[in-house]
Amino acid sequence: MEIKQTISFLSLLRRFVLLLLLLIGSNLYAQPPVKSFVVKKGYIYITLSKNIPLNELETFIRNYSLEELDLKNFFKSSRPDSLIKLGWNIVLNNGEMLVLSKSMEPAEQLMDPVEKILLAQKHLQNWGVSNKEPLYGYNRFKRKYSFAVKDSAVTFFMKGNLQAKQVMLAGTFNNWNPDALPMIKTDSGWIAFVKLGAGKHYYKFIADGKWTIDKDNELVENDGKGNDNSVYYKTNFVFALKGYTATKQMMLAGSFNNWNPDEIAMERWGEGWQKQVYLSNGTHTYRFIADGEWFTDPFNPDQYPNEFSETNAVVCIGQPFVFFLKGNLTAKKVMLKGSFNQWKNYELQMKRTDSGWIFPYVLGHGNYEYTYEVDGNDLTDTLTRKKLPNATLVIAPNQTFRLKGYEKAKKVFLAGDFNNWSPGGFPMRREGDMWIIDQHLLPGKHVYKFVVDGKWIVDPANELREPNEFGEENSVLWKEE
Repeated sequence: MEIKQTISFLSLLRRFVLLLLLLIGSNLYAQPPVKSFVVKKGYIYITLSKNIPLNELETFIRNYSLEELDLKNFFKSSRPDSLIKLGWNIVLNNGEMLVLSKSMEPAEQLMDPVEKILLAQKHLQNWGVSNKEPLYGYNRFKRKYSFAVKDSAVTFFMKGNLQAKQVMLAGTFNNWNPDALPMIKTDSGWIAFVKLGAGKHYYKFIADGKWTIDKDNELVENDGKGNDNSVYYKTNFVFALKGYTATKQMMLAGSFNNWNPDEIAMERWGEGWQKQVYLSNGTHTYRFIADGEWFTDPFNPDQYPNEFSETNAVVCIGQPFVFFLKGNLTAKKVMLKGSFNQWKNYELQMKRTDSGWIFPYVLGHGNYEYTYEVDGNDLTDTLTRKKLPNATLVIAPNQTFRLKGYEKAKKVFLAGDFNNWSPGGFPMRREGDMWIIDQHLLPGKHVYKFVVDGKWIVDPANELREPNEFGEENSVLWKEE
């Protein structure tokens, strides 16, 4: 496929550039600065040495009409956010070299590279990483303790670097402002106090104007825009287990980490074990593993049945939503199942009331489908005996989708990465000349389509699109923080 060929070509290009840097090594700056503009295989490539003189950079920008890229500012800040928003892919960005690429439509008839840029700009395709909220997280520091927390204030600590004249702290918590948070020098490093809410936070230190990750933090992520950032989790829950002092290794696994038994090692604490973690709002099930033996939390009274005729312990973060099924009072057992629990029909048994069945269940923000199972059978229409469609639930809607026209359509649905691409799960409502639906979107990139009477279409009001695995296109939407 064309996409695979493009990815392969980018991979080979990246390897070639890295190999070139290794071969040249310290002599790179003795060579004439690299500055090239190439159009090849449907992609534009810009390659620039970081040591390029300002006058040569300005000439290069004028020659190819690249003023919109603001390359001079990028060379000062090394933060390519604006380049990404313009559709450029960061192939390589290190201390010596910058390599950019950008997809464009086949346009062999255009020989002027500027015309090709304008064409690509008109049909912008954003390739990026969705900034999805994590289900869980925990800190992994080395050579220093985790940041101290008191009254929601986190003490960020940069170990050593005492020769620096000034150290600043920047991150997602202050919109990466390099001048807002000066750190205080101590006898062992630098500290700064920041009030944070529970969750995942990105940060960097700026020592005498030089941006650097926290070298004592093992958690480092690339933001998809060419920047490596350190990660800190402000935790909100402690898994604790008394006893088992003779156990050599205690692990934690749950629905939040896809039941991976080898990932989260608990730490010895007093007369037992503990692990401080961040858990997102919602319902989480878990078990402990002592030297390879799985067991539920014996000190947690909240338990759900599992597929092995045993139970998993349950922890809930946030306020519950009460599911209610009216009637069916002669039923012996009613189960709740949905996309939030992978449609398990043995886990969530509802309780009978005078008017129906209820089950309180904590959900995080999102878009969900669900249904009920009565005495082992799905709900059906009383007249046709056909299975009823799944119900939908949107917690904290923050995005309205609209499709104009299609007044003769009988049914219109919205499907995307934010609702599991369900083709018939989220029906749109007709209002005037519009089909409308509200959804919850996390910050970052999302792709979607409308389904009009069974036919998948892109959003005609949104020119931002990208190819999909079916040789067609998806509409693209970027949700801001």
